[in-house]
Amino acid sequence: MRNAALVLGIIGGLIAMLVGFFSFGYTEVVRVHAEVGRVFGEVENTGLVRMASFLAPLMAIAGGAMAKIRALWGGVLMLLAGVLMYYAFGFGVFTMFPIGFCLLGGVLAIAAGRPDEPKTHF
Repeated sequence: MRNAALVLGIIGGLIAMLVGFFSFGYTEVVRVHAEVGRVFGEVENTGLVRMASFLAPLMAIAGGAMAKIRALWGGVLMLLAGVLMYYAFGFGVFTMFPIGFCLLGGVLAIAAGRPDEPKTHF
C-alpha cells in the first residue's frame, strides 16, 4: 500500500502542477488584461488560487515521497493537498484526477498501519 500511495501522490502532484501553472497564469493574465477577465470570468479569490497553485502540488509530491518511510505524515500531506485543490479549484474535468489521486494516496498511506520497517506510526 505504501508503494501505491507513493505513486499516486507523485502522479497526483505532477498533474496538480499543470493545473497550478494554468491557474496561476490565468490570474496573472486577468490582473494584467482586465478585458480577459470580463470575457472569460473573474477569479473570486486570487490569493487562494495562487497559494493553492503552489502549495497543493508541493504537498502532494512531498507526501508521496514520504509515504514509503513516514506513511502517516505523507498521508496527511496528500489529504491536505487534495482538500486544498478541491477548495481552491473545485471539482471539474481537469481537477478530478489530481484530487482523486491525492485523496486515495493519502488514505492508502494512512491505512498502511504495519510498515515493513519496525517503526509504526500508530
